Amino acid sequence: MAYAIIALIVLFAMAPLWHFMPTKRQKHQARLREAAALAGLFVEFRDLPLGPERSARLPASERQVLYYGLRLPASRKKPRKRQAWFRDNAIWRSPTGRDKPPDLSEKLPESVLAIGMSEESCGIFWQERGDENTVREIADLLEQWKGNLLLP
Repeated sequence: MAYAIIALIVLFAMAPLWHFMPTKRQKHQARLREAAALAGLFVEFRDLPLGPERSARLPASERQVLYYGLRLPASRKKPRKRQAWFRDNAIWRSPTGRDKPPDLSEKLPESVLAIGMSEESCGIFWQERGDENTVREIADLLEQWKGNLLLP
């Protein structure tokens, strides 16, 4: 009986430590982000590039998603134009409605919400629905896009 009471006290003392154990979702996110880092990508939270009117209608929890990006070297001639495209149903659209999406847009997984390019990087916006293979596919497509952007 004394051993049972001691075991119970030890369990109660250790119970708060279980809150520090990562959940399945957190472990999945860590694996995806590690795969991204190994593929040369960086990960950060960014607002979806929807344009000011659409962004204003979304709550911050839906507007802020993860950006998996690939850094670009500084352009020496003319600066790169900041561009973005978002998936509207099955069609890629730019916030201005004028820019044609890059060729990689048709090859991206359905879980990708938007594509973006700036002077510093090119990348995708998504909610991490996929596995490590999805991240590697995305990294390969971004490498191809980077190569196309750097062509003279």
